[in-house]
Amino acid sequence: MSYALLTLWHERQRYVSGVFAVTFSAMLIALQCGLLLGLFKITSIPIDHATPELRDRVIWVGSTGAPSVDLGKPIPVAFLSRLAGREGVSAPELYIANFGNFTKPVGGTELCFLLGTRLDDDALAPADVLTPELRAALSEPFTIVVDQSDVARLKLDSPEGKPKINGKEVRVVGVVTGLRSLAAPWVFCSTHTARQLMGPLLPPDHTTYLLARADTPERAREVVAELRAAHSEDMTAYVAQDFSYSSREYWLLRTKAGVAIGYAALLGLVVGAVITYQTLKTATEASAREFAILLALGIPRWRIQLMVLQQSFWVAVIGMGLAYPICVALRGVARMGGADVDLRWEVLAGTAAVTTLMCAVAGILALRGVRKIEPMSLLR
Repeated sequence: MSYALLTLWHERQRYVSGVFAVTFSAMLIALQCGLLLGLFKITSIPIDHATPELRDRVIWVGSTGAPSVDLGKPIPVAFLSRLAGREGVSAPELYIANFGNFTKPVGGTELCFLLGTRLDDDALAPADVLTPELRAALSEPFTIVVDQSDVARLKLDSPEGKPKINGKEVRVVGVVTGLRSLAAPWVFCSTHTARQLMGPLLPPDHTTYLLARADTPERAREVVAELRAAHSEDMTAYVAQDFSYSSREYWLLRTKAGVAIGYAALLGLVVGAVITYQTLKTATEASAREFAILLALGIPRWRIQLMVLQQSFWVAVIGMGLAYPICVALRGVARMGGADVDLRWEVLAGTAAVTTLMCAVAGILALRGVRKIEPMSLLR
């Protein structure tokens, strides 16, 4: 065991506040970032739940400058010809994704987001949570499926009245779970129903997206590059996983919610850095006599400075070790409340890197006290 770790354990009362500060800071950063990612995963649900096993091979074609799946504008169905017939690419299919005005059975309105797709077994766009029974039920005109979490919000649990979308009566034939919405509830239906509900808002010779499947991920990226180079003036193309990332990035970086949560994580970092610096600074000053003895015995000053930096490193390691099980436990609590905290390895690795850097900076600042220690101080 290193000398720095031994002194840290022996003087643990001096460092306990710093360890707890690092624990709090790492926990706050990980949870805030995980919550942010979990929150904005919702924005790409139509992409992520459409044949998720083919996310690296499905090609999405939409309007120019659509950074997120909910911001696509109508494009001519004639664009099918730009995608059809290409070697290694399946026949494209239509996907209607538009906002609609949902009238609750008991009165009042909500904004909803219509997702109209083909319902065949080999279709690319239907959500993977739609069972064969739900797909069969959705084949009837003016039938819809919503997520269980939106039933109360849309007042669909009321026995009175009937819901409408854009003024047209619809019938709920089932619910799914796990597709919670961020703003407007997702409403799943067939392409035919979506077109009927949109009415004049979507011209009959237009759609929102075209989807096709490439034989390989490499072929998908080739086709996307070719489409972008040839038709960038009136449409754009994405591989599904890139479109998913673009949708999340848009909401993460261009909305106030992402800025607010990121700011809270930054505050946790600052608080942790200040308390850690103060703890190391106080501990260094309290150890001035011991350090002066070491200097008098001929121990180089750089060795003492190195020990202080090692102590800051171990404070970071112990603090992060305590933070991890707390984060996992709090993620479980969040899930019980319906919130998703995405603690993927990138989040944990980033938190570890930032926390270690924070403790290293705090240790470097605390070195100023070591430079002022002289062996002569023992005689005073």
